[in-house]
Amino acid sequence: MFHVQCLESKTETATSLYSKFSIGPLLKGQGTTVGNALRRVLLSNLEGIAITGVRIVGVNHEFSSIKGIKEDIVEVLLNLKQIVLKGNLDDPIIVRLVHQGQGIVTAENIQLPDNISIVEERQYIATITSAISLEMEFIIDRGEGYLTSEKTTSLIPPGFLAIDSVYMPVKKVNFFVETSESNVSSELENLILEIYTNGSIEPIVALSYASDLLEQIFNTLRITNSPIQKSLAKKSVTDEKQQELDRVMIEDLELSVRAYNCLKRADIHTLIDLLKYSQEELLEFKNFGQKSADEVMESLKTRFNKTLRNQ
Repeated sequence: MFHVQCLESKTETATSLYSKFSIGPLLKGQGTTVGNALRRVLLSNLEGIAITGVRIVGVNHEFSSIKGIKEDIVEVLLNLKQIVLKGNLDDPIIVRLVHQGQGIVTAENIQLPDNISIVEERQYIATITSAISLEMEFIIDRGEGYLTSEKTTSLIPPGFLAIDSVYMPVKKVNFFVETSESNVSSELENLILEIYTNGSIEPIVALSYASDLLEQIFNTLRITNSPIQKSLAKKSVTDEKQQELDRVMIEDLELSVRAYNCLKRADIHTLIDLLKYSQEELLEFKNFGQKSADEVMESLKTRFNKTLRNQ
């Protein structure tokens, strides 16, 4: 059984968390397999929360401008794209931002429900240069991956401007494989995994979610009651019985000294060794006569319900 160990963890900024993990020991070659699978899931399949659309009072399209705001609408949309949200969300919601008069507008000015919070409240949105009122409404939704504004347009109500939606909580994943320090034969290895998140989730939590998702994916591939599975199960039972016979010594047959010595000289030490021969082949052994053969046959039948193979 392998273990997951956190080698390093640090908070670079509010929207940049980093952790380094060691996973192992794994069999040789498995590190790359596990690393690739985890990396793909971490980057593509973990869910997050993002702003998908915005309605700005007095603005009809993204190439508009608002008198009294330093930035044009395209710049405002790009700034909104940088806002990182976290929390629990089942259905899309609409939240508001209202700012009166001159000043800098940041993510802190967005009015959010208790179940949603902003990772970096100082995230810049715009600068108001005159005594105007800025009113915005945002659509917040849950999803995975990355949706461009072109794809989001069809999902938002009329009057809203689409925003590139970055749902991905994991920003970057690196991994490499190294030989396990506890293994001198180089047959075991450790997977070193580096995870960078946007602050909406801890790297260790992201790793746990990715592992759970992979487990769900591979569980769907389990096939029960198939001919192949039955064949493998039958083979497994056969192998176990083979191992049991291999552990039975010919001393357990309680043969006469003459028969026992003949078998030993023929390099027959276990029951599985004996069952490789037929009665005719035993009779070819030096000093092994019909009486000894009958003795072996009877002991095999009464003690283990086995018979010698046919010629």
